[in-house]
Amino acid sequence: MRPRLILTLLMLPAAVVTAAVALAQDKGTIDPKPLPPLTNPNDPKLAAKELFGRMTKPTAAPAQAIGFYAKGCLAGGEALPINGDTWQVMRLSRNRNWAHPDVVTLLKRLSRKAHDLAGWPGILVGDMAQPRGGPMITGHASHQVGLDADIWLTPMPNRPLSRNEREEMSAVMMVRSDRLDIDPNNWTPSHLSVIRAAAQEPAVERIFVNAAIKKALCREAKGDRSWLAKVRPMYGHDYHFHVRIKCPAGSPECESQPVPTTSEGCSAGDFAYWFSEPVLHPKPPTTPPKPKPPMTLAELPAACRQVLQAR
Repeated sequence: MRPRLILTLLMLPAAVVTAAVALAQDKGTIDPKPLPPLTNPNDPKLAAKELFGRMTKPTAAPAQAIGFYAKGCLAGGEALPINGDTWQVMRLSRNRNWAHPDVVTLLKRLSRKAHDLAGWPGILVGDMAQPRGGPMITGHASHQVGLDADIWLTPMPNRPLSRNEREEMSAVMMVRSDRLDIDPNNWTPSHLSVIRAAAQEPAVERIFVNAAIKKALCREAKGDRSWLAKVRPMYGHDYHFHVRIKCPAGSPECESQPVPTTSEGCSAGDFAYWFSEPVLHPKPPTTPPKPKPPMTLAELPAACRQVLQAR
């Protein structure tokens, strides 16, 4: 993806001007149209997502995850190729198929396991991170340090998808309409095989799924069930599962989460919150909540400014 527009008004060092090109969600292409240049990029109140969202290339530095999953950036990011024997990348226009090299290696290995163990042609990979990580203009709060990746619960078709299909095609809903269990018309034993293979990877720290999917995994898992401890219920995640790896070696500024407990998380008490009425059918607030101020560059680790400025 080649830069098309130099951000002439960007007052950061010239390296940033060279690297920073704005992206628009131009469907069906991996060469998006640029967003308008920033009028005042040095405004201390400017959302960091506006800066990181305009980076189309990674830094040339050694790979490092910097900060926390929801508050950081990525140096030395690597792109997952958009096509592989057992994977295809979706939503190409987002330019979010970047990650720490350990995640890229993991996804390639998992795609082969999905083929060999579950009988899938391969996996469809959703959002990973931006070329330099950081907050995103749309979507996720996490995925900032290059250690997160979304894998669709829709198996890869046994053919190359067109670019338009990669933008427009929807993943398959795995949760029943009442939100209490999986949809038996869409969920299969192969889905368990794929999620289990991911959870059994030593580098994987957590996997996020809808609570109904976790419930199905608890019910259907046989033999060694220790991997279930890594699989956590989370809002959304009806159509995909979210893989998160531990802080890798060589990333001293990466902030880890607490190590997951060894509990399977399959008791009635573990699901009580997720299947409660306020969670299943939330009522709109009587008073609209005040929007939270966007995260600024000053709130990120200091090294993230250097990541923006790097060539």
